Amino acid sequence: MSITNALSRPGSSFLKRALLLCLLMAGQSCYASSEPTPYDLQVFVEKVGAAFKVQASYIAPVSQCEAYTFLTDYEDVKTTPGIVESKVRRRNGNKVTVERSIEERVLLFPIQLRYEVEFTELPNQGLNFIQIKGDNKAYSGTWRLHNNEKGVLVRYTSIMEPDSVIPNVIIEYFMRNNIRKGFEMMAEGMERSRDTLSLACK
Repeated sequence: MSITNALSRPGSSFLKRALLLCLLMAGQSCYASSEPTPYDLQVFVEKVGAAFKVQASYIAPVSQCEAYTFLTDYEDVKTTPGIVESKVRRRNGNKVTVERSIEERVLLFPIQLRYEVEFTELPNQGLNFIQIKGDNKAYSGTWRLHNNEKGVLVRYTSIMEPDSVIPNVIIEYFMRNNIRKGFEMMAEGMERSRDTLSLACK
């Protein structure tokens, strides 16, 4: 079927919007800035087949214990854009199952996801996580914490394969343009909460 025929079919407004967005995005250019970033934040997104690989790091002026306490406060969603609900469903030793709901709007498209993730806690060192059910075909990754002369170096890696009616190009736009702000807000949240976090580490 040709694009013209597809766009003329009933209910094709979604396709029209997707095509328009693709054309708009095709005219955008990407660039790398040499300017220093807050918290020495670095974010890399790579398309790997049908999946997206994300690598990110930042330096927060907190201790390893404080950073770990922040990461394992699973139900506090104030510093994570898009997460509207996060509930701990099960705890078994160092494994914690968390159910989360995400709502985002990327240009013309609303994105809504629900999933359950099992976290394996590595006290003061980081977390491993994997989706056990949800709206992604696959989602897994790690958080790692390392001492640094400025505080703690936080490293994040993940790979996510979407399973959604949302066009892949929309998800890729979100991954490349919105996710960076999320890590910056997490770094800010660690710094802002330092007094509370330090009390939990005493």
